[in-house]
Formats: sequence, structure tokens, C-alpha cells
Amino acid sequence: MNYLSHILADIPDRQSAMPRFSPLQPTISVVMPAYQAAYFLPRSLPPLLALAASGEVLEVIVVDDASTDGTAEIARDLGARVLRLEQNSGPAGARNHALSHVQGQIVWFVDSDVVTGENATSAIRAAFDTPGLVAVFGCYDAEPADQHWFSRYKNLMHRYYHLRSSREVHTFWSGFGAVRRDVLLEVGGFDPNCLTVEDIELGHRISQAGHRIEIEAALTGKHLKAWRIPGALQSDIFGRAIPWARLLIAGKGEPRELNVDTAERFRAAVAVGALLLLLAAAFSLVPGWIAGAAFILSLLLNLRLGMFLLRHGGPMVAAGGVLYHQFYYLYASGAYLFCLAEHYLMRRGKSRPAPDDRSQDDPGGRS
Repeated sequence: MNYLSHILADIPDRQSAMPRFSPLQPTISVVMPAYQAAYFLPRSLPPLLALAASGEVLEVIVVDDASTDGTAEIARDLGARVLRLEQNSGPAGARNHALSHVQGQIVWFVDSDVVTGENATSAIRAAFDTPGLVAVFGCYDAEPADQHWFSRYKNLMHRYYHLRSSREVHTFWSGFGAVRRDVLLEVGGFDPNCLTVEDIELGHRISQAGHRIEIEAALTGKHLKAWRIPGALQSDIFGRAIPWARLLIAGKGEPRELNVDTAERFRAAVAVGALLLLLAAAFSLVPGWIAGAAFILSLLLNLRLGMFLLRHGGPMVAAGGVLYHQFYYLYASGAYLFCLAEHYLMRRGKSRPAPDDRSQDDPGGRS
């Protein structure tokens, strides 16, 4: 399905005038969707605008998604080109809107709370020298702006999964990733019905179309968001786990990559099993040492993550992160099981025969 047809219908001349992709020196347009981003823009925009001033990127476009905090004015004052939406459309709608205005052959999506790292454009251009590559994304750096232990854990966990992944993937991350514009148009852009996992769904369609996506470790950005546990729970469960599970169940996502690969599913299963054994031990249904051994096993299975957190975040981040990660496995698994039950009940409801409309006076249906 082409989600951009209504946007692009009025600009056929501009489309035909767009320069074609050149693997030697492609032009790059930066697109930043922004909603209530006034706090972040003074830090996230200047490095990108400096790249535009030096000619590293062709343009920097901020799509203000009907903000009420002065986002558009701040972006314009800083020197960005601003497109303003009158109604909030979500990140997918904002990015799609920008595609009818960008002039670059590569569209580099950067979230409003991400500060680009050094040599980012060099990393993007080097990646696109790979034959057949149409999309690339990076990861957060090891030093998030907020130094609270939980913010450091969340950002380091994101970095850990991206760095340990295979280079070629079948997903996409629009927080700090670039895609060839012609491929975006070919697959129809982002699905505006996906409010939180629109990039994962887009990556699936790009891969299904036979194109190649890679993770580039040299492409890094600093995350400005301050994470706390209550907000993370809401975001992880309702913004990621449930919609991502629905995509996987519907066959619109890759179930063997990043934090949903086979090894991660096994770790999640062990964490759930350890919880069940701990509950059973509390009611004297199993010996306590069995429950304790299961919990220790669950921690040991995350030893590599723990060492990564220790190396980049210190003892508190490592200890708190590994313990919280067991809780993360529990609610992520719960979200997936909920979506499986939801899918089963919906299929069962659709498979039921239509209500019998025959007269009650003839219960046997005889004429």
C-alpha cells in the first residue's frame, strides 16, 4: 500500500526533477519530526545546521507536528527549514509529509532529542557505497545527556543490542537512520496507522521488496531524553512491546533480530520461569534452592549485558540494569502473550458462523 499517494499527487513535476541517486556523492536531506520539542532543539539542531553550512548535507527540514510550545519558531530562528502541520499526525505522518519537500537523494531521519555525533555524514556516505544498500541506521553513544542510572541503562541497553546485532538486518530505526528517497517512495513511505513502531514496519517492507538494510556502528548520536521507570514502563509496554508483538504475530516484523532474537527469547523464558518458581517457593510448592538457582541462572544469562553496562556505566548501572532487565523480560513476555491471546480470540471470533436468522417458529429450519 502506498501511504504517500495523496501527498505526492500534486507534485509530479518536482518528483521528476529530483536528482537520481549517485553512489559516488549522494546528496543528503535531514528530516526531523518534532512535537513539543522546544527543550531539545537548541542542542539537537545546531550540529545538523553546521553540516548544512559546510555543505555536508543539502538541507535540514524540521516538521513541526502541531506543537504548542514554540517548536516551529525556535527551529526557524535557529536556521532550519520548517514545515508545520495543523493537526498532530504522529511521527509517521510528519516524516511522510517531509518526503514531498526533500531534495536530497538520501533522507536522513534524526529525532528531535538526538544530537548527531562526529563524522556521521562520513559514516552514512561510506555505508551507501555498499552495493545494494538502501538504508542504514546507527545507535546511541555510550554517554547519554542524562546521567541518572536508569537513563544510562536504557541508552546503553539500546546501544548494546545494536552493536551485538549482525550488520545486515531486516528492520529500521528512524531515530537516527538514513534511507534512499527513491526506495521510500517505492515502498510507500511510513504507515501512518503505526503510531510507535512505524520504523520497524517500514524496515520489514523495504526488506520484503528485496532491498538491503545495515546497522553502522560508526553512526552514533547522543540521546537527550531523561528516562525514569514509570515513563519507561508506559513507553516499553504500550509504545513498543504490544505494537511490536502485533507486528510480529501479523508477520510484519523480523523475529530473529536485535532484542527479539532466539537467544533473547530464551533469556525471557528463563526469567519468567524463575519468577514462577519463586512464587511457588513462597507457597512451599518447590524447594527454595531451586527457585534461587533459577534466578541466578537468569542473571548469569545476562552476564555479557552486565559486563557491557559495567564497562560503560559503572557498578550501579550494571547492578541496577541487570536486575531491572529481569523485570523487563517479564512485562515484555506478558505483552507478547497478551497479543497472542488477542490474536487467537480475534481469529476465533471471525471463524464463528453468522447468527442463524431462521424463524423461531421453525427451529429445525424446515420449510
